[in-house]
Amino acid sequence: MFSRLFPPVAGAAAVTVAAAVMLSACQVLDLEPSASGVGASGSGFIHVTDIRRAAGQQPMSPDPRLERAAVRQAAYMAQSRRMEHTTGRGRDFASRMKQDGIAAPAAENLAHGRMDMDRLFSMWTNSPGHRRNMLDPRFTRYGLAHAAAADGQRYWALVLGN
Repeated sequence: MFSRLFPPVAGAAAVTVAAAVMLSACQVLDLEPSASGVGASGSGFIHVTDIRRAAGQQPMSPDPRLERAAVRQAAYMAQSRRMEHTTGRGRDFASRMKQDGIAAPAAENLAHGRMDMDRLFSMWTNSPGHRRNMLDPRFTRYGLAHAAAADGQRYWALVLGN
């Protein structure tokens, strides 16, 4: 399991670098969500809500844009059979979020294995970094998705943002 936090970007130099990264990302394999992954934001709502309420936080809402980003990453990981925040052609988490129109701050939790949602959220809740992402009060929306590799392993992505 991995978690990644995307810090706010400031300054003209950062904007220039971000623009160059987004232009170079045009050549990256863009998997279609309907062909390779399954959005699961609605199914995960009770888990996300329970985790936040137990910690005194407001619940988050499912967001279709964040779910599309999660579907793409889950599909990429299932296809490559690698659990990571980057893609094969160097697209890191920050550049993927920018390409999807998701503003900072944002975060991502990943997992893989043959597990149901109860086990998935239990694992994330018991991992300090993943739990921190899910409880971050800056996040008000989320997208959750999974995709299966040929060997049946599921790859999960939870994208959190505003």
